[in-house]
Amino acid sequence: MASRRFFCAAVGAALAGCAGTPAASASAAAARAELGGTGRLRAAINFGNPILASRGPDGAPRGVSVDLAQEAARRLGLEAELVTFTSAGNVVEAVKGRQVDLAFVAIDPVRAADMEYTAPYVVIEGAYLVRNGSPLQRNEEVDRAGTRVAVGRGSAYDLYLTRELKHATLVRVPTSPVVVDEFLKQSLEVAAGVKQQLEADAKRVGGVRLLPGRFMVINQAMGVPKGRTAAQAWLSAYIEEMKASGFVARALQQHGIEGAAVAPPGGARS
Repeated sequence: MASRRFFCAAVGAALAGCAGTPAASASAAAARAELGGTGRLRAAINFGNPILASRGPDGAPRGVSVDLAQEAARRLGLEAELVTFTSAGNVVEAVKGRQVDLAFVAIDPVRAADMEYTAPYVVIEGAYLVRNGSPLQRNEEVDRAGTRVAVGRGSAYDLYLTRELKHATLVRVPTSPVVVDEFLKQSLEVAAGVKQQLEADAKRVGGVRLLPGRFMVINQAMGVPKGRTAAQAWLSAYIEEMKASGFVARALQQHGIEGAAVAPPGGARS
């Protein structure tokens, strides 16, 4: 018994495997109080990122973020309410306005002003897309005067490129799923977004190509409104367990997601 208590104390911060201990029960109760004020766990599901969520044949949300939200709600004894969005920017605004209790977003220092993050659960890549006839061949060549880059307003790419690009001009479009269409419609030089989304769009529209490699690595995490530290602590342990147990990997495989990797244990939060 003593050794079991020692084991629980040692790994309780990283894994929820000792959920039966008084400390873990108190942690879950505190998280439930912060997350379930409406009697439900309102989880923001973003269709703007196909790695995380999409609509199934019946129109219902599906994906790794949906699976994680529903399992978290089950463990907390709450009903999961899936609140759908088409852009990360709108998700962040909903978190700031406390219209949702939980979100699945890319870690970014700007967003950290309004939410508490867990460590990442999935790592994905940001890429550039250009026309076949474009002179651009490498990611490093994009940041030049006269280059206009289409990006989803408020997305992780928008926030990152706003900091990183010194010469190119960002052209913000309403949502990430329409980036390629607007890139073509407005005759822009570059489109930026989730690599898998751009690959799918390239097959759909033709006459375009992705630049080799990636311009950024995106750490996707769970986020809650600023100040809900008990919820953040419980969700952090939950995410570590979901990664270690293979839950996240199985969800990605079940939903046919390629090109995304399960984040390593722990990880820095911005």
